[in-house]
Amino acid sequence: MVEMYLEDLNDLLEGTSGGKVIGNRDRKNKLQVRKGAHGQVEVHGVTHCSARTPVELDGILESGMRKRRVASTNMNSESSRSHLISSILIESTDRKTKLVTSGKLSLVDLAGSESQKKTGADGDTLKEANAINKSLSALGNVISELTSGKGHVSYRNSKLTELLQDGLGGSAKTLMFVNASPADYNFTETCGSFEFALRCKKIKNAKSGASVESKEVKQLRA
Repeated sequence: MVEMYLEDLNDLLEGTSGGKVIGNRDRKNKLQVRKGAHGQVEVHGVTHCSARTPVELDGILESGMRKRRVASTNMNSESSRSHLISSILIESTDRKTKLVTSGKLSLVDLAGSESQKKTGADGDTLKEANAINKSLSALGNVISELTSGKGHVSYRNSKLTELLQDGLGGSAKTLMFVNASPADYNFTETCGSFEFALRCKKIKNAKSGASVESKEVKQLRA
């Protein structure tokens, strides 16, 4: 569970009881985004926690949420100052055939694009807004490239698009919820959000399917 704040990644589960740090950070002690053996995006140096029940999972997610950065603006008393990415790795073993089925569910809460005039942001809050808008612009470019069928997709232009790479392209299935304001004062922002979602809807991915491998193949990979 990480937040992307000012183009840096913060480990929100760091210090969580029972958590294990997987992989190494870089020389500046920063989290590294890489692709794993299955083509899944991995964050090296981040804390992994195990959950066997929905209640345990809820507890882990809640502990991470409490560390997320928020600030008060003229539009929102608890405005998110970062993007939040929670990766849930699910693995099940067929007791009879011993086949292992694995999958990845990414829960992403994007901070909203902001107008400085409306939010009244200044100082650190303005820097945060600029970083949020820059990463959302990079995400918009990636979506345009995916929908246009271009060979090269510029995932590396932002940490956000690097993190979402296996959730947007390939055989992923993507579902987006748009928060729409009921106030006519925010009509322009609401229309912009819907237009963004419609662009996402045009992405054509390969048919999604479960990743299944035998016990022997899993041992060989290890």
